[in-house]
Amino acid sequence: MRDFTPSSSLRLSHLLRAAGLVLALLVLTPTTSRAQTWLVSTDGYIKMGVMDKFGQLGAYTARFVVTSQTTGKAYILVKQIAKGQNGIDVVFPSEPSDPDYFQTESGEAAKGTPGRYTWECQVAGKKVVGGRFNFPEVGNDVTVVDKR
Repeated sequence: MRDFTPSSSLRLSHLLRAAGLVLALLVLTPTTSRAQTWLVSTDGYIKMGVMDKFGQLGAYTARFVVTSQTTGKAYILVKQIAKGQNGIDVVFPSEPSDPDYFQTESGEAAKGTPGRYTWECQVAGKKVVGGRFNFPEVGNDVTVVDKR
């Protein structure tokens, strides 16, 4: 009968740990490969702005109105411009989670619906700038990459 000494039991302990580690790695290693999974997000925005070029007004209120030529709905965003700031840029459509966002008089948030729009900025009840734009249609292509 063989007698185990402390050094031989220590070697056996190390050997068992190593075997356990190898076994765990074999169990956790995937046997089949999977395709990569991708998430995609694409949003289109239109940036417009107004600026009192020479700062003659001081503080003022800018009222942006974007009108859909398809539905006739007008989306409004009002911004306070502080003295010394002179101007501001805004993004259409703005996120409804923002404190200020483009919305109809009834509170409907603007959506990024493709189509033709007109816009204007009013200061003290008068149109100071304006224009038009076509909101783009956005699409996403997802490629499945096989892992072999």
